[in-house]
Amino acid sequence: MRKMVKYFQRILSRISAQGLVKAIGIYSALVVSLISLLVLASESPSHEKAVIKMVWGLILIWIVLGGSLMYFFRDPIRDVVQGIHMPWQVTFPLFCTVLALLEEAVTVSMTNLAPLFGAEVGQAFITASANYLHTVLFHSVIVFIPMFLVWTVLLHFFDFPPAHVLLLFGLTGSIAEMSISPTNILAGFWFFVYGLMIYLPVYSLPKNRAARKPKWWAYPLAVVAPILSPILLLPIMPLLRNLWIMMDPVFFVDSSWN
Repeated sequence: MRKMVKYFQRILSRISAQGLVKAIGIYSALVVSLISLLVLASESPSHEKAVIKMVWGLILIWIVLGGSLMYFFRDPIRDVVQGIHMPWQVTFPLFCTVLALLEEAVTVSMTNLAPLFGAEVGQAFITASANYLHTVLFHSVIVFIPMFLVWTVLLHFFDFPPAHVLLLFGLTGSIAEMSISPTNILAGFWFFVYGLMIYLPVYSLPKNRAARKPKWWAYPLAVVAPILSPILLLPIMPLLRNLWIMMDPVFFVDSSWN
């Protein structure tokens, strides 16, 4: 067992996180471009072509534009975040939640732009609802918050580099997307959709916190623990259920709330 662990450690030591991020980015661009060409150039139904255009909107606005802004302005943003007179254990999950809300604003906007892309709203979509509040309260951000809390605990003990966290949370998100469609993980761009929610908050953490270098087992733990974290929502499930009844949301997909 020890020999196997050391073998994998040697392999991992030769792979840089930054190189892996670039490789996934190139792979994702090639795969999404190929799929887009095949669908848009074919006689596929208009709603399928509309979904492709929505995905490209998400990629260009959230990943390319948003990711570029986060990267080039990461130092000034870090200085602002570290200047907030609150414990990092509070600012970190709040920062992640704000970014998740921004990401969902992009995806819900793409869903509502369906007529511009040649389909009806509800016929083509990349969110569970065209209503922003319904989406974040019952399908997306509400589930992300426990994941951010789990990462707050992990980062209290382990000093994961930001690029590592981007990849780890990106993998968690890709696995979550597989529950909707198993082929989602093949696209690759989900690594960035989810990873960018947490990259900048991790980069903005104080360097003097008492955290140690993560052991090898901390990496699989960091992928699995967030997936299990929605169990933390159990205490507020009655409240969410009452909100569901009051708001009477309309979803385009089957919902566990039904």
